[in-house]
Amino acid sequence: MSIPAPETEEVTSSRICCDGGKLGHPRVWLQIDPKEGFVECPYCDKKFVLKPGAAAAGH
Repeated sequence: MSIPAPETEEVTSSRICCDGGKLGHPRVWLQIDPKEGFVECPYCDKKFVLKPGAAAAGH
C-alpha cells in the first residue's frame, strides 16, 4: 500500500499562507526562498511552487 503524495500548488507570490484546506490546521505563513523555488507546509506537507516568472514578495 502506497501513501499518496502531498498536494502541490503553483503560486504567483513568494509569501503564502496554508490552513490545511479540508483537513484543517492552524494557519501558517510561509516564505518561498527564490533559490529553492518552493516551500512545504510543516503541518500538512503541501508543496507550494513559485510559478516561473513570478516576482518575489517584498514583505
